[in-house]
Amino acid sequence: MKHFKFYSKEDILSLTRVRRFETRMGERLQFLKPDTEWPEVLQESNAKYVLLGIPEDFGVKANYGVGGTETAWLSFLNAFLNTQSNDYLTGENTLLLGHFDFGDIKFLIENNAYNAEEKIDAYRHALNIIDEEVEDLLKVIASAKKIPIVIGGGHNNAYPVIKGVAKGLHKAELIPLSQINCINLDAHADYNVAEGRHSGNAFRYAEEDGYLGKYCMVGLHESYITQNVLMDIHNNPFIDYITYEEVFIHERKNFIQAVAHATGFTEDSYTGIEIDLDCVENTLSSALTPSGITPLLARKFVTFTAQDSKVAYLHISEGATQLADGRKNESTGKLISYLVSDFIKELTQD
Repeated sequence: MKHFKFYSKEDILSLTRVRRFETRMGERLQFLKPDTEWPEVLQESNAKYVLLGIPEDFGVKANYGVGGTETAWLSFLNAFLNTQSNDYLTGENTLLLGHFDFGDIKFLIENNAYNAEEKIDAYRHALNIIDEEVEDLLKVIASAKKIPIVIGGGHNNAYPVIKGVAKGLHKAELIPLSQINCINLDAHADYNVAEGRHSGNAFRYAEEDGYLGKYCMVGLHESYITQNVLMDIHNNPFIDYITYEEVFIHERKNFIQAVAHATGFTEDSYTGIEIDLDCVENTLSSALTPSGITPLLARKFVTFTAQDSKVAYLHISEGATQLADGRKNESTGKLISYLVSDFIKELTQD
């Protein structure tokens, strides 16, 4: 994996504010020692969760969006590594693997594309490189029977995450076919036509390639579903959804009932848990919404899906602390830290 940086103990501690009479998460997380055959070491590790970052905005830009999703990873680390290690969450069962760095490719595109359309085409082609490397890494993690926790980056990465985890679980003989289900908390379906890879069509590619079995979306905004996607969803018995308006405007069911519907729909197999932060009200993303779910409900979502699903992975995408247009919000990383902590806590309960 040419573009992956593995973290050492020193890397982790450099972001951890060590203090007397306290034990921070960064002091307790597992890591890989340098110069080791990492797949074998990972296999032998007693860690249950493997945490990694994909700080990129290729897919967002390829979807005509505002760049900046590469900024969430470091902000998350600064928050998560400095939370307290205690009886609620020690951190000892989690291995912090590292992050991808595709900066060399981004530099080439930004400095050589002649115009905006050529830049978009270049980013769409470059996503093939990201897809391949992310898939390969996730396959190794899942085949070792670990649960990946992936922090993006754009929602384009759902495709290689699904593909890699499905292949890994199949290799580990946990599923008969390289296919898993998915629950997605999102304002958008991300099921647009396969016109070239970007952040708006990851689930279409995953389904058409046979790696996505059942797919259920929670919190879709009715004003942001194209008619052709709506028709495709209605005609597909393996896809279901509950809109934001159905829950919060018309109150036909409450949020917990909506989540329960999603976990019931996908309960027949391993299920990936997806959270696109553009559905969380006033959370900085390329598609920031003034009308969305609260951070509290996002935390409830990750807790209840972890509780009621046969979890394949957690993927949190589309968040940012600074967008290319100058907008900033440093709290995004802390929100992601809460979501990751809630997820691990729920799965490690006796």
